[in-house]
Amino acid sequence: VFIAQSRASGSHRDVEDEELTRIFVMIPKSYTEEDLREKFKMYGDIEYCSIIKNKTTGESKGLGYVRYLKPSQAARAIEECDRSYRAILAEPKNKSSESFEHEYYSSNARQEPRGNVFPFCGQPEFCSFEKNENRIQESVSKRLSVVSRLPFIQEQLFALFDLVPGLEYCDVQRDPHTNNGYAVIQYSTAASAIYAKYKLHGFEYPPGNRLTVIFLEDGNDSSE
Repeated sequence: VFIAQSRASGSHRDVEDEELTRIFVMIPKSYTEEDLREKFKMYGDIEYCSIIKNKTTGESKGLGYVRYLKPSQAARAIEECDRSYRAILAEPKNKSSESFEHEYYSSNARQEPRGNVFPFCGQPEFCSFEKNENRIQESVSKRLSVVSRLPFIQEQLFALFDLVPGLEYCDVQRDPHTNNGYAVIQYSTAASAIYAKYKLHGFEYPPGNRLTVIFLEDGNDSSE
């Protein structure tokens, strides 16, 4: 059972969705909040932008947050923005920004640069990092693999995943040796697949039977 939210409820979105609408990006230190908004407004409706600044000097640290109204908009921004921004989903607000910045820089610094591919290479900090492979490139694709201890019924599984817009097909299979359920789900966009995986991985369907949902390679270049 999915509970729909009343349209009259305004900004009272559920907590899970709020954690999917805020992205963390690397930007030139010359950027203002207006510059940041201008670069990311093409992906959806922005609730706010903020730039992280040095508490002592007030200078930009070259990092910022963009908060969208919808998780699908944040997913689209991560998927389609220039890779030089290193866009990832931001950590929950209850985690200190300092520790998140440290982890973000550390994980990026461990990556081997693959040439001068960024437009901001006039500034050294933009040439010394590569994408956070663990967070951004979890082999994200438009296709999902769904596994269950119990066999699936095609119509029921299709109806479940069709709750996320953009479902293209649902192919249910069964392992003759174990009777486990297995299905391949494909969406029209990676943003829909990301949202479906977040919402339905671990979901009990039927009750007591947890679904395992992972990305499945769809044949596209994972760097795209």
